Amino acid sequence: MTHPAPRRALVVIDVQNEYFEGGGLPIEYPPVQSSLPKITQAMDAARAAGTPVVVVRHHAPKGAPVFQADAHNGQLHPEIAKRPHDHLVTKSLPSVFAGTDFAEWIERHQIDTLSVAGYMTQNCDASTVYEAMHRGLNVEFLSDATGALPYANAAGRVNAEEIHRVFSVVFHSNFAAVVTTEAWIAALQAGQALEKDNVLMSNRRARG
Repeated sequence: MTHPAPRRALVVIDVQNEYFEGGGLPIEYPPVQSSLPKITQAMDAARAAGTPVVVVRHHAPKGAPVFQADAHNGQLHPEIAKRPHDHLVTKSLPSVFAGTDFAEWIERHQIDTLSVAGYMTQNCDASTVYEAMHRGLNVEFLSDATGALPYANAAGRVNAEEIHRVFSVVFHSNFAAVVTTEAWIAALQAGQALEKDNVLMSNRRARG
């Protein structure tokens, strides 16, 4: 059975200076030195394929310690800012859908598949992946064009690699097809859909 070609939009989430060296929340895994070139590669491939690119930025309320709209760290990274995009979303909550015109834009452009790149895996990426799936969209997560940072709080301590790996496995079990940028570009150019796994088989494999 052949599936119709996906109507994709590449969603580049919060690639802002805050997440790079000198920012308040440096991404650690995959390191930005490897993820940023993958993000720009995906943007360039989407542009070449005629696939719309949505750039997202997070702006926090005045006085917050990070993501100030008028501060250098709150700005889009220059590599993102210099590339063309089809739509710009400014948000103040983790999900790209929350309090924005994103859902309306998707519907207007008849998008059925969201391809997620950018930061960070466990926060704005995850919120967007889950909400997109619940809204009936197909979702793709570019595992090497995204990234996490470590946490320690009253609930425990976890490093960036663990966070990124665990969220990627969970996404692929039910919410999004998790793929490399290279595999995503190949599917984009071929007009092919990418398949996620399912909860039952993901669990059965783990149990051996």
